[in-house]
Amino acid sequence: MAKSKKKKETTFLVCQETGEYNYTMLRKTGGEKLQLNKYCPKLRKVTLHIEKKK
Repeated sequence: MAKSKKKKETTFLVCQETGEYNYTMLRKTGGEKLQLNKYCPKLRKVTLHIEKKK
Protein backbone atom coordinates (compact mmCIF):
# COMPACT_ATOMS: atom_id res chain seq x y z
CA MET A 1 0.00 0.00 0.00
CA ALA A 2 1.10 3.51 -0.71
CA LYS A 3 1.56 5.96 2.12
CA SER A 4 -0.83 8.87 2.26
CA LYS A 5 0.99 12.14 1.77
CA LYS A 6 0.00 15.09 3.90
CA LYS A 7 -0.08 18.36 2.02
CA LYS A 8 2.09 21.23 3.12
CA GLU A 9 0.51 24.57 3.91
CA THR A 10 2.05 28.02 4.02
CA THR A 11 2.03 29.29 7.60
CA PHE A 12 3.17 32.62 8.96
CA LEU A 13 5.04 33.47 12.14
CA VAL A 14 3.51 36.56 13.76
CA CYS A 15 5.29 38.69 16.34
CA GLN A 16 3.51 38.57 19.70
CA GLU A 17 4.30 42.20 20.56
CA THR A 18 3.79 44.04 17.24
CA GLY A 19 1.41 41.68 15.42
CA GLU A 20 3.45 41.81 12.19
CA TYR A 21 3.93 38.86 9.85
CA ASN A 22 7.72 38.48 9.76
CA TYR A 23 8.38 34.89 8.61
CA THR A 24 6.74 32.34 6.30
CA MET A 25 7.26 28.60 6.26
CA LEU A 26 5.84 25.42 4.75
CA ARG A 27 4.49 22.95 7.30
CA LYS A 28 2.49 19.76 7.20
CA THR A 29 -1.03 20.04 8.54
CA GLY A 30 -1.83 18.95 12.08
CA GLY A 31 0.18 19.15 15.25
CA GLU A 32 0.54 21.97 17.73
CA LYS A 33 1.12 25.61 16.91
CA LEU A 34 4.75 26.68 16.80
CA GLN A 35 6.06 29.20 19.29
CA LEU A 36 9.58 30.32 18.49
CA ASN A 37 11.87 33.11 19.60
CA LYS A 38 12.77 34.98 16.41
CA TYR A 39 14.19 38.37 15.51
CA CYS A 40 11.67 41.20 15.02
CA PRO A 41 13.11 43.87 12.68
CA LYS A 42 10.69 46.58 13.86
CA LEU A 43 11.69 46.26 17.52
CA ARG A 44 15.26 45.20 16.68
CA LYS A 45 15.27 42.43 19.28
CA VAL A 46 14.29 38.78 19.71
CA THR A 47 10.62 38.26 20.58
CA LEU A 48 8.14 35.40 20.72
CA HIS A 49 6.56 34.52 17.36
CA ILE A 50 3.43 32.36 17.05
CA GLU A 51 2.23 30.37 14.03
CA LYS A 52 -0.86 31.64 12.19
CA LYS A 53 -2.63 30.57 9.03
CA LYS A 54 -4.04 33.24 6.76
